[in-house]
Amino acid sequence: MIEQPERAMIRHTVLVKFPADARAETIEGVFRALDDLRAALPGMLSFKSGPNVSPEGLARGFTHAFVADFVDAAARDAYLVHADHQSAGARLIAAAEGGIDGLIVVDIDIGRY
Repeated sequence: MIEQPERAMIRHTVLVKFPADARAETIEGVFRALDDLRAALPGMLSFKSGPNVSPEGLARGFTHAFVADFVDAAARDAYLVHADHQSAGARLIAAAEGGIDGLIVVDIDIGRY
């Protein structure tokens, strides 16, 4: 039996500050476009998004977040440069309060499989 090398799964986390007057359709449309990338990128395992529901009061104005899990860093990297991601990302930046300043992006290694 040939051993396969372990690959680190990557969780891509994005916090978003939408302005108070942001339309729900705009937010949902951006998140839907990002979720639709799973069909084009087999290494994208999951996508979840939603509004902040934390009672702690530590969100610092960030109103929404999304997480996407990838089989490995190469799959995440393919997502980052994919034309549909570039388009959805531009829509996200345009909708965020302060543009790019309305986003925080953090990727973490969530383990090996």
